[in-house]
Amino acid sequence: MKLHELRPNKGAKHRVKRLGKGESSGLGKTCGKGNKGQNARSGGGTRPGFEGGQMPIHRRLPKRGFNNYEFRDQVAVVNVSHLDKAFEDGAIVNEDTLRLAGLVNGRCDAIKILGQGEISKKLTIAVGAVSASAREKIEKAGGSIESAA
Repeated sequence: MKLHELRPNKGAKHRVKRLGKGESSGLGKTCGKGNKGQNARSGGGTRPGFEGGQMPIHRRLPKRGFNNYEFRDQVAVVNVSHLDKAFEDGAIVNEDTLRLAGLVNGRCDAIKILGQGEISKKLTIAVGAVSASAREKIEKAGGSIESAA
């Protein structure tokens, strides 16, 4: 295959809608925007949630109660299949080694190992939490789980 033979997939590209190219084009004169009005203007239209001057629903409804969203714990999850790919046999898996391997990024309060996939390497796991299925698979492969210090 050569560079000049590359083509986008069938249906991946659409024709550009060419506006204002004569009345017979079907999109001439008003360019599909109708006649006059707010939506015919450049930059026209309203912001999301605008209800024509009526008090918007997000302001009409009462706000009550407590939401824990901003105080929740950020838990980074890693599957055993990812551990199998990223680490050598006999390696120690903790937060630092997971970050070096690129399996955990950004801010997190805890790391949890989940049991999706298979593991064949003997690893020593030292993270905050391990699911029951992951624990079973790690111990079956000859690995061990330590409590994170």
